[in-house]
Amino acid sequence: MREISLKELLEAGCHFGHKTTRWHPKAASFIYQSREGVHIIDLVKTRDWLKKAGDFVLGLGKNGQTLLCIASKRQAKGVVSQAAKRAGLPFMTSRWIGGFVTNWDEVKKNIERMNSWRKEKTDGTWEKYPKHEVIKLNKLLRKVEMVYAGVENLTKLPEAVFIVDINKEVTALREVTRREIPIVAMVDTNADPNLADYPIPANDDAVGSIQYVVNYLIEAYLEGKKIGEKKEEKKVEKAVKAEKKEEKEKKDDFDEKKPKKRGRPKKK
Repeated sequence: MREISLKELLEAGCHFGHKTTRWHPKAASFIYQSREGVHIIDLVKTRDWLKKAGDFVLGLGKNGQTLLCIASKRQAKGVVSQAAKRAGLPFMTSRWIGGFVTNWDEVKKNIERMNSWRKEKTDGTWEKYPKHEVIKLNKLLRKVEMVYAGVENLTKLPEAVFIVDINKEVTALREVTRREIPIVAMVDTNADPNLADYPIPANDDAVGSIQYVVNYLIEAYLEGKKIGEKKEEKKVEKAVKAEKKEEKEKKDDFDEKKPKKRGRPKKK
């Protein structure tokens, strides 16, 4: 994983917190000072916690686990969706779907139904239906696609979530906490860092700050994924070698036990 530069964090605007009148007392340990009525975040703490979060996310990628990325605020939507797509990760950048993790079995059925309709639409199945039925199915498909855009490939609950702004994603935070799913989150000076397992103290309003944190975490995930794939390749290679060795040993053992041909007796 690449080094986290304090200079780069500064240039990205990660250090700007909220007005001192809007601070959360539990964020005090992440605050360096106040300047002109605005809290300044301690970038050493930002670097340290981003590194911890990166190590955790790298582990997810290495083990083939899923990180669900959540960001519905305007300035974070594009950044998060593009980064998640790059890593093949699910994301939710519109309104949080109530019961998404607490009522997962039903949500999973809806996603499966949507994917089934998509398949039927492309493979020609719908062409057999009456026109009014196709119009109805198209409307239903568009409706569910708007709801489940970004999570259509999710087949099980994610092993962890990443949230850009825990104050904005209150419902998501509540549900995820209830299911005891680990939380990685950007935490500004107006939020309680104790609500996340890996709180990254950083400006969660500036696009530059969001980009820096998101890109670092996605790079960590991709690096872990690469390590995991190489490990799996070696595992398969080792298994193939062991199988070939076993086959050779069986053949050699069979050849040893096979009765030797006797030569014909010489005529006198």
